[in-house]
Amino acid sequence: MLATNDRSPGTFFADLKSGLVVFFVALPLCLGIALASGAPLMSGLLAGIVGGTVVGLLSGSHTSVSGPAAGLSAVVAAQILSLGSFSSFLMALILAGMIQIGLGLVKGGFISEFFPSSVIKGLLAAIGVIIVLKQIPHLVGHDSDPEGEMAFFQPDFENTFSELIRMFGDFQLGASVIGLVSVALLILWDQWKPLKQSLIPAPVAVVLFGVAAGLWFEQLGDPWLIKPSHLVQVPVASDLGELFRLLPRPDFSQWANPAIYTAGVTLAIVASLETLLNLKAVDRIDRQQRTSPPNQELFAQGIGNVTCGLIGGLPITSVIIRSSVNVNAGGKTKLAAIIHGSLLLVCVPLIPAWLNTIPLACLAAILLMTGIKLASPALMKQMWSEGRYQFIPFAATLTAIVFTDLLIGILIGLTVAVGFILNSNMRRPVRRFVERHLGGDVVHIELANQESFLNRAALSQVLADVPRNGRVLLDAQNTDYIDPDVLALIRDFKEQAGPAHGIDVSLIGFRSEYKLGDQIQYVDYSTRELQDTLTPQQVLQILKEGHERARTGRRLTRYFSHQVRATAEGQHPLAVALSCIDSRTPVELIFDLGMGDIFSIRIAGNIISRKVLASAEYACAVAGAKLMLVIGHTRCGAVSAAVKFVGSRLTAADATGCQHLDSIVNEIQQSADGAISQVASDPASAEGLAIVDVVARENVLRVVKEIREQSRTLDDLVRERRIGIVGAMYDVVTGDIEFLTEDGLDETALQDMS
Repeated sequence: MLATNDRSPGTFFADLKSGLVVFFVALPLCLGIALASGAPLMSGLLAGIVGGTVVGLLSGSHTSVSGPAAGLSAVVAAQILSLGSFSSFLMALILAGMIQIGLGLVKGGFISEFFPSSVIKGLLAAIGVIIVLKQIPHLVGHDSDPEGEMAFFQPDFENTFSELIRMFGDFQLGASVIGLVSVALLILWDQWKPLKQSLIPAPVAVVLFGVAAGLWFEQLGDPWLIKPSHLVQVPVASDLGELFRLLPRPDFSQWANPAIYTAGVTLAIVASLETLLNLKAVDRIDRQQRTSPPNQELFAQGIGNVTCGLIGGLPITSVIIRSSVNVNAGGKTKLAAIIHGSLLLVCVPLIPAWLNTIPLACLAAILLMTGIKLASPALMKQMWSEGRYQFIPFAATLTAIVFTDLLIGILIGLTVAVGFILNSNMRRPVRRFVERHLGGDVVHIELANQESFLNRAALSQVLADVPRNGRVLLDAQNTDYIDPDVLALIRDFKEQAGPAHGIDVSLIGFRSEYKLGDQIQYVDYSTRELQDTLTPQQVLQILKEGHERARTGRRLTRYFSHQVRATAEGQHPLAVALSCIDSRTPVELIFDLGMGDIFSIRIAGNIISRKVLASAEYACAVAGAKLMLVIGHTRCGAVSAAVKFVGSRLTAADATGCQHLDSIVNEIQQSADGAISQVASDPASAEGLAIVDVVARENVLRVVKEIREQSRTLDDLVRERRIGIVGAMYDVVTGDIEFLTEDGLDETALQDMS
């Protein structure tokens, strides 16, 4: 059923136009594919009717159009020859359809997700190249090869280039003029806005032009006359009874023939694979980027093929040529496919004489432009820019399909793509880097998403390179599958090889069924022993290195639950930070610190008071912190308020309703000089923001100075070189930190760290 929101008049008209265009394109394709398959011409038309109406009604795709597939013609021809008759082949087709119905019911459509995008794009481009090569002869009236194999080589091993060369000695003047003018019309229609927005689609205009020109050339006679061999040739029946007698019937007496079942399975696999690939390709060119349900499509195709087998039609699949024409013609919903099938059903028996006046040259022009859009230079350039891992499988698929056929080409493209995937896995099965934790360096080995047996050798080498008496973390947090051979290697290294070399092996992220629970052996938090051995200068360096990691996105891997358990019995922070309450300045994130590494005192404007000093004294004198950091920041709201109310008759409390805000604002205003009164009315202006940042900087310097003046405890610790007091400014725009003053740190150490 069509979605309710797809039933607008505009959508219906777009689908009507597109269905008409697809009908004109599908008509010669149905006939040509039947001819190339060695089947009755009527079987191709029946397949087109069933593909448009039956599959169109049942399909979940909005843009896919089904019908007889050129890529299946070689398979069909071989099976008809093998089974001995077309009637026996129809029995195999019924079986193939039943298998497809079963695949749809058991949700077998997932296999389409295993095809790389480079192969799908190669398929589209190859179809485009083949369409162009195949339609050039028809464009100039060389119609000895009506819609044959979708490959470079013909069934008689003549290649397409030979056909192209031969056509220059066998072209028809009238057909050539119609073909070339049709191409010009299509280009003009696409480029000129009044024509592009007209009610008549370009392909319909081209067909009407072709019919009119053909009738005119008939009056002119040779060499302009369009001969019947250059026109569409629909079988003509005197009445409906004769038409029904033309329909082949399946030979049900062959049900016990084992070859029927072999042929049925072959047809089901090939048709299903081609349908799923074409469906995925069509979804890529859908302007609305809708996703088609593959299982529903398999079910619909199965019903369609059973129907074709019963009434004498060719096998059907989702067809990329007709689907591409549908999208390019502006089709919005599956109504376009139904309309195209209905037109085939109505027109083929009722007006075959009219249809037989359409020159093949104008239809070739429509297909030629469709092929150029599929194999556009822009696509080639895009694939090249994506690198060899995308371009080479793409090019291999394109070339193989052009020189062989659709299925063989896809298999070759898949083989090349899989080869690149395996090569990538063997070369880079893991990501190795070194993290500098508080307890020392840790070799972090991040396993790939899929760790197959092919990765075992490379992983073994990475583990062998871990230094003796070192620490290693095996990280499987992003891994979905680990081969048993790889698991055995990891267990052996953890239980025997690692300990034998004095290596502490930590594990994280392994799934429960692997029976390798999370184990963290290295120290990633501050301990009493670590705190005792560090100097204030070293703690400052740890903060600077942590900020660099945070700024560049290379944060250390921390295991939260492990840190919670490890710090439950006590904390031994390395530093205490006095910062603003601003949500953009969390010191743990800015300096890439873990749980228990730092005391954090937060107050608007990072000012001091007796309670703030009491907290800082406890952190340094009792808890053993080696550094006190006063960190202000740019665009500070508290500082902005202080600037705004300098010289104002209003107080901050009066203006904001915050009863105690003046205690903070008055404190910060001690860092301001008389110059800020000039811009105090608009601290949000560019000049005002600059003044706010200057005052915030001066406020940090003042607070650092007053800490030593107001706290004898902290001043004594600085004099004894037991702690350092550092002032810093954090830029909320860039994420950078500027260190302003560093009291209590050796000048030599400061020079080394600068």
